[in-house]
Amino acid sequence: MSRRSDTTETNDETSRASVCSQANAADQPKRTKIIYVVYIITALDITWMFLQFSVTPYLAKKLGFDTLWFGYLQTTVGLIQLLGGPLFGRFADLFGARAALSLSCAATVVFFLLLAIANHPAMLFVHKLPTIFMHVLPASQMVVADLSEPEKRADALSKLGLCFGIGMIVGSTLGGHLNTRYGETFTACFGAAGSTFSLLLVLKFIPTTTKVQAPTSNTDRAAGAGDNKSKSVFNVGEITRLMKFPGVTPTFVVKIVAGLPSGIFQVMFSVIAMEFFKLQPEENGYLMAYFGIVSMVIQGGVIGRLTARYSESSLLLLSIGISSFVGLAQAYMQNVFQFCFIVVPMMFSLSVFNVITDSMLTKSVPSSDTGTMLGLCASVQSLLRTVGPTVGGFLYVNYGISSIGLIQFVVNIAVFVFLLQRRLKKKDKQKD
Repeated sequence: MSRRSDTTETNDETSRASVCSQANAADQPKRTKIIYVVYIITALDITWMFLQFSVTPYLAKKLGFDTLWFGYLQTTVGLIQLLGGPLFGRFADLFGARAALSLSCAATVVFFLLLAIANHPAMLFVHKLPTIFMHVLPASQMVVADLSEPEKRADALSKLGLCFGIGMIVGSTLGGHLNTRYGETFTACFGAAGSTFSLLLVLKFIPTTTKVQAPTSNTDRAAGAGDNKSKSVFNVGEITRLMKFPGVTPTFVVKIVAGLPSGIFQVMFSVIAMEFFKLQPEENGYLMAYFGIVSMVIQGGVIGRLTARYSESSLLLLSIGISSFVGLAQAYMQNVFQFCFIVVPMMFSLSVFNVITDSMLTKSVPSSDTGTMLGLCASVQSLLRTVGPTVGGFLYVNYGISSIGLIQFVVNIAVFVFLLQRRLKKKDKQKD
């Protein structure tokens, strides 16, 4: 009798797997279409983000902000998104892709409207409040991670970087032109209109959920009934639980420590462009567009080929090693012309580092938790934006731009040596 029941259960599992694989094959064209729409939404969102980068620094300067106060403004954004990132990821896992992306796009509309009416220093801080919900990129990463095959995930995620490059080019160039010719208020209103269009795309094309709905057994239903008790966006235990999965904590620590120095340079770049390179809004827009072109080539044409040929751990080591020498070059650069040569290895190391760590982390957790995991990844970026402006402002004012580059060199070399030794020890154990 027990043999019959075991055979029946085995057959049921086999049939469920067969049905699931057939459903996945049938749904592949639909999945591909959704991924392409997500790429478009991401490119548009990055466009609006870089559009506001052409507004905020110059509006802040008009309202009397100095370097330190601009750093405090950036820190405020980092703190808000640090709190919002993991909660938003949990919200996306529980309520689905459409709800998450709709919330993000709606928050972006409010963000730009508040920026348009900002005529007092306090209003610049108030207009940052909607950023707690502005997580279009992590939500898009969740959709792509859910709908792509694990072995092709790094390549699919890198295509979002291609969208980032396109958005950076269009947003920076457009923002520079609009701000120069029509002023900050018109540019902010343009961003609000564009974000409204993004919201309409989400409502039209994005399904309620992108999680794989496999047929469930009685055991799965019983487990699901117990899980319902923990289905809360504010359940911190469910968020921190992901850190217990194998490989998650070490990768997370590396993401924070190695990413902090380059994060400081990124958040301080708008100040560096204005004060060190002496760029006007339109010139800054052209430089950011150059960033976008380099990023687009690397993430659209290079990373996919690299992930197909080399392991993720090797690429992680490569990105950290290159980042250390980028920091050294930044410490000794004298003008924007020299910086343009540094941009290529800088964008390569940043792109590879972010794509590989995100891919490694999402593969380390169940598919039902990819949103929360990517929310935690977004919170790492927010942590860098929280600490970066204050630390970067202090270093820049007191020790100059070279101090930021030298810190990046020292920290990344240390992380590189640590990971290399750890990898060599693993190989020795495998030989034994």
